[in-house]
Amino acid sequence: MSYLSKKEYSLAILQLKTQASYRKNLETLVHCIKINQDKNLIVAPEVYLTAYDYDNFKEAYSFYNIAIETILPLISNQILIFTIIKKEGEKVVNQAIVIYNHKIVYRQNKYKLFKIGDEHKYFTAGEKEDINPFTINGVKYAIIICFELRFKELWKRIEGVDIIIIPAMWGKARQKHLEILSQALAIMNQCFVVVANSANIDMAKSSSVTYPWGELTKNNKLKLISNNIDLKEVTKVRRLVSMR
Repeated sequence: MSYLSKKEYSLAILQLKTQASYRKNLETLVHCIKINQDKNLIVAPEVYLTAYDYDNFKEAYSFYNIAIETILPLISNQILIFTIIKKEGEKVVNQAIVIYNHKIVYRQNKYKLFKIGDEHKYFTAGEKEDINPFTINGVKYAIIICFELRFKELWKRIEGVDIIIIPAMWGKARQKHLEILSQALAIMNQCFVVVANSANIDMAKSSSVTYPWGELTKNNKLKLISNNIDLKEVTKVRRLVSMR
């Protein structure tokens, strides 16, 4: 059944701190998946499992296989979206992964690296042409990874989708930028925008869902933000805007 035919589409937005132990982080993610089996979509922050652990970078990208082998059996009827550090040949990438029905159904490497955080020294950037909408059960999705939210040429690539997902590790000093840009993206595209940001001490939190008309739901005190949305609002708001 298409998600578009359901009155409510349920979200679980994870706003979590990354601990020093990768395995503890994985255990937390597994727990969150298990208690949200009734949700249609679960989104975790950018590189939640390891953070940008440059001091132990080999261990960080080597954790990929352990994480994927643990998570795949848990995801059946819902969708899980997160990013993870992965080695591809001689390159290391920050890869967004979409898991559905026990399979990885979409991958997207981070294209715009955050040079202030030295990402360009450790990661190979993805290709802009690989940032594309994808469809699952009749719903059109797109992913923008953290810093990429600032670039309008990427907004153009994902026009017309129903839900934009933003896994992020966005700093506290630029909290307002995250909030304003994600809200503007939802209003401009008349779609839902879901942000899952890190809760680390120096991070902005501000995990949220913004509605096509610009209304915003967020709570910086919660580790899990649950929300039900009506995907038909996308069509309704787009019709209203086109009539103006």
